[in-house]
Amino acid sequence: MNGVLPDSDLRGLIADGAISASAPIIDAQIQPASLDLRLGHAAWRLRASFLPGKGQRVEDRLADFEMHRMDISGGAVLEKGCVYLVPLAERLRLPKGLSAVANAKSSTGRLDLLTRLITDDGTEFDRLPDGYDGPLYAEICPRSFSVLVRPGMRLNQLRLRRGHAVLSDDALRSLHAETPLVGGTALIDQGLGFSVDLRPEGGDLVGYRAKPHSGVIDLDRIGAYDPREFWDSLHSTDGRLILDPGAFYILVSRESVAIPAGYAAEMAPYLAMVGEFRVHYAGFFDPGFGIGASGAGARGVLEVRCHEAPFALEHGQVVGRLVYEKMSSPPKRLYGQDIASNYQGQGLKLAKQFSASAG
Repeated sequence: MNGVLPDSDLRGLIADGAISASAPIIDAQIQPASLDLRLGHAAWRLRASFLPGKGQRVEDRLADFEMHRMDISGGAVLEKGCVYLVPLAERLRLPKGLSAVANAKSSTGRLDLLTRLITDDGTEFDRLPDGYDGPLYAEICPRSFSVLVRPGMRLNQLRLRRGHAVLSDDALRSLHAETPLVGGTALIDQGLGFSVDLRPEGGDLVGYRAKPHSGVIDLDRIGAYDPREFWDSLHSTDGRLILDPGAFYILVSRESVAIPAGYAAEMAPYLAMVGEFRVHYAGFFDPGFGIGASGAGARGVLEVRCHEAPFALEHGQVVGRLVYEKMSSPPKRLYGQDIASNYQGQGLKLAKQFSASAG
């Protein structure tokens, strides 16, 4: 059946050798609708980001771009503003009829850690063609904070698809009528639109802006860092926030959204013409996101970067959309119910490396 492959199918592909790795794949890598990918033991500092191009291997293009090779086995710092290439532990030999797409994990995006998948023959990032057979690489560019990485860390994830999986707007309206995806009226236009919350209930804290000069973040240290050393808290009393060019922000959606068990979703930009900013789409939304025991939904955390000119963002302005996809079958485990999930039921929340003392 067409759709995004669930966890049970991913386990089958691992058992068959279609998904293999230099070290055994562990259970924690297998999410309801995706597979976490792990960093290998080496990294190359690059002078520029690149795509290998049709008919060319990543390995053969390295000589054009590498500055030096780093052994990250004992941990290594990837410096802010630099570009790195890291071979991943996993490789693919996809059966005909299966394609794949990659995306950064939620915590990766909330650290403004640009992470994209590169493959042999690649002409675009994060997209693998039907039947791809070859190695996987992560291009990593820390944009706000320098980070300490080690082999085995999971910064991005892979979703496999059979055939066409994206729901049309008509199908999305039918799903919303059957199982509400968002409280109130749903804005459906090439996906489910969502807006920014700049008038929060119970206070005036609307988000955070990354400080331009801060220390190194060890990605393995959960809840270890004081947010005040890395972030400026942002407050608004008039429902407006002026974005500074080049700055990185963590904001939150006004709407609470839900992903039913038979579906998955991906965050995407709304329109390039709505303003001088970009809402990053750093993660997949797994089946079960926002469902939980209360069924009340969960807000989407927005990773926002302003472009060339200052821009006034208004409360309720539509800034992104969720593109829903059908699963080929429901997963065995759901996000936030059967597995540990850092962001289920979330509101405005920084990456898991920070303590909860921000305000």
